[in-house]
Amino acid sequence: MNGSKRNLLAMLVALAFGVLYQFMPLMAPPEAGRFDVESFSRLPSLYSGRYKPIDSIARDSLLAINGRQSYREGDTKMDAATWMLELAAQPEAATNRKVFRVDHPEVLSMLGLNPDRKRFSFNEIVANGAEVQRQLDLAQRTPQADRSLEQRKLLSLGEQLGLFQSLSNLFSVSLVPAENGESWTTLHDHAKTRTPAQEEIASRYIQMLNAFRADDATTFNAHVAALGTLLRVEAPAITTKAAREATLNRLELFPRASVLYVITGLLIMISWLKWGDTLLSAATSLVMFALVVHTAGLIARIYLSGRPPVTNLYSSAIFIGWGSVVTGLVLERLFKNGLGVTLAAVMGFMSLLVAQGLTGNGDTMAVLQAVLDTNFWLATHVVVITLGYSAAYLAGFLGIAYVLRGVFSKTLHPEDAKRLGQMIYGVVCFATLLSFIGTILGGIWADQSWGRFWGWDPKENGALIIVLWNAMILHARWGGMVRHRGVAVLAIAGNIVVSWSWFGVNMLGKGLHSYGFMDSAVFWLGAFVVSQVLLVCIGVLPHRAWRSRPWGSLPGDRPDPKGPKSEPASA
Repeated sequence: MNGSKRNLLAMLVALAFGVLYQFMPLMAPPEAGRFDVESFSRLPSLYSGRYKPIDSIARDSLLAINGRQSYREGDTKMDAATWMLELAAQPEAATNRKVFRVDHPEVLSMLGLNPDRKRFSFNEIVANGAEVQRQLDLAQRTPQADRSLEQRKLLSLGEQLGLFQSLSNLFSVSLVPAENGESWTTLHDHAKTRTPAQEEIASRYIQMLNAFRADDATTFNAHVAALGTLLRVEAPAITTKAAREATLNRLELFPRASVLYVITGLLIMISWLKWGDTLLSAATSLVMFALVVHTAGLIARIYLSGRPPVTNLYSSAIFIGWGSVVTGLVLERLFKNGLGVTLAAVMGFMSLLVAQGLTGNGDTMAVLQAVLDTNFWLATHVVVITLGYSAAYLAGFLGIAYVLRGVFSKTLHPEDAKRLGQMIYGVVCFATLLSFIGTILGGIWADQSWGRFWGWDPKENGALIIVLWNAMILHARWGGMVRHRGVAVLAIAGNIVVSWSWFGVNMLGKGLHSYGFMDSAVFWLGAFVVSQVLLVCIGVLPHRAWRSRPWGSLPGDRPDPKGPKSEPASA
């Protein structure tokens, strides 16, 4: 088999693997003869201001409480919908499940919990109810700026306890549609309903919960099926949309795209050792399919939320990753050196990993804050500025590739360095344009929202610094102050600048653009900044510390007065 046929076969095999892996969750049929929890999870509801399937409520709530979307304890394993069903029908059993993750030592000591464990049941936590309430009251009375880490963790636990109690017996979940199909009521308010259909829906839910409590799967399934039929008549559009969201939840588009990006990266690393062209072809095919999955997830979020792709930090991470993958593949198309595919896989995975840490209370499509509730500016300023972030990060990661390859290997030859420098330069130009336009659009939005174009808010300052930093890189290159290595090092430092604007303002907790402090993000942001500073220091090491000679014989290099082992006059 010749090389082209072998490469085509590798691409087809990789594509087939990607398709099989992505749709595997839909291939597993529900367990026959038992409770049809899957159909139950697809039923629509109104919760926290948004119509969604019960499946989404269960997944988001368990993720917020447990840190995972499933419950495991010994040999017992439950998906989120089953856990929520037990909490609704058998709260006395659910309160003994060890679903609460508590890992801060001071909080464990404060509540008298075993420090050798990380997960506890509701009953274990509230066993010392008076002390729990006293500590919560003390934390709530403390001004937000003065709260200790222990108090913030305790308040977060208090919110989780409240969420758990609100789902018990479905107290806070509106399941019964009103006559106009817009305003729904909970089962405990169903007496206010007027139509026979609404009475039947409420009655069916109650009988369904009773059947689950009695371990009667046949009766349970019959009521679930009847509810699906009734709701398709009473609220057809909402019911259809909820079912589609439940299907998308099962597909797990973003987590699976993340795994595909990882596998792509592994294929690329193996290709450096053996079967280079064949594995690179397979990796290219797989990363393109991962991008299709990534894109499908974005389109699904737009459809479900009725909003542009970027509405909060979680969606911004997903969109930045998407933009980076697209740009990486464009670079691969232009330069055909394997680097674009490599960076597409790395940045796709890293952005989705960051997004996973930004799920907050679990619902990533929550109702927007009033200042953000405008589709026009979300689709213009936010999308453009976020694409600017994508381009700036891609330039920075290209710079990282330049430095690591040059310092730790002998493969960065002058022509490769020149080509890589051109890639960085082109992406920085793109980042400068998008960041500048996005900042101007943000000022116009601020003028319409707050009556002033510019107010030196931390977020506005961060956006300005991004524009100025990218412009400085371009001017330094145009003025001959830096060459390919200098552009690479400055682009790496640009990662710090972008991260400050993207996350830093939330860490401050001040300004009109601060939408929530995250303790975990503080550590990871600091760790990322330290890593970039370290890479910058590596990048400016003298020439004798580099294994490669990226500036060795390029046309226009200044003569080296000290011989081949000294640093060139212009980096």
